[in-house]
Amino acid sequence: MGGAGSQLSKELLSEYQELTFLTKQEILLAYKKYAELLPKEERSTALSVRIPKAKIVTLPEMKANPFQDRICRVFSTSENQDDSMSFEDFLDMLSVFCDSATPEIKSHYAFRIFDFDDDGALDKRDLENLVNCLTGEAEGTKLSASEMEQLIQNILEESDIDKDGTINLSEFQHVISRSPDFVSSFRIVL
Repeated sequence: MGGAGSQLSKELLSEYQELTFLTKQEILLAYKKYAELLPKEERSTALSVRIPKAKIVTLPEMKANPFQDRICRVFSTSENQDDSMSFEDFLDMLSVFCDSATPEIKSHYAFRIFDFDDDGALDKRDLENLVNCLTGEAEGTKLSASEMEQLIQNILEESDIDKDGTINLSEFQHVISRSPDFVSSFRIVL
């Protein structure tokens, strides 16, 4: 086994298959993509090297994603909180975004990505950030203050079951369960 698989032992590959929703082929492809983000001299040690967020977001699968910063933040286990990723962080991310991941797992991570202030609830500020990520903040696409306020009110009316002014994880998952295209759109394909 040359090239991409040379650093992944059969045991490690099996362990990654058990711990993720990825197939053996997807894990090997993920390793190849991850290693290619490293300078040539570091590729042989890819399993022990963290890749900076600035490199991760250059992947075609991440480049156009309006949530790239939040995705890196949520999946990074960096103690420096620099949003860099280890290979296992990278695999975790790809596992959540793959077609085989369960709707519960996908909605849990979507909630974490959309919870911009990491407080465990989607409040008006999180929803505003979410809408701005989706619509863009350029002059032609940004919603007016009144449009934003109306949209957030509509979202809360539809989603805030306990009427506390925020959307918690179970309320979010309830809304997502009624959205048939969420699972198919919440994905990254290598």
